[in-house]
Amino acid sequence: MMWKEKYRIDVELIDEQHQELFKRVSDFLQIIQNEDSWEDKLEQVKETMAFMQEYVVVHFNEEEIYQEQINYPDIEIHKEAHAKFKEGVNDYVKIFEEEGFSKEKIQEFGGKLMTWLIMHVGKMDQKIGEYVKSKGGQA
Repeated sequence: MMWKEKYRIDVELIDEQHQELFKRVSDFLQIIQNEDSWEDKLEQVKETMAFMQEYVVVHFNEEEIYQEQINYPDIEIHKEAHAKFKEGVNDYVKIFEEEGFSKEKIQEFGGKLMTWLIMHVGKMDQKIGEYVKSKGGQA
């Protein structure tokens, strides 16, 4: 799995959700990299799409509520990043609906999921934990 302890921000709920996101993206990447036929992978690709559409909304909402509770100063920047990610997932859903599930687009989607997750959790979300710790509290 791609999860690393350095991604932890020491907020239990958020860390658990991040671990689930990393697990799902890691599993998805393994599925699309294995040598089975693409037809065999289609159901798993669709499941990942549905999961991402649903779970990220729940996670982002809970993360933003937490940021409001701690008066996180960069909350608007964070909300914007979340909105762009949701828009990106929905763009792929639309592409798949209109053009079908091509091997190239599925792999592109997997790469974008992995890159975004690592960059967002590894950089942007770390600032939440740093902020709380800077205020003398435990995140």
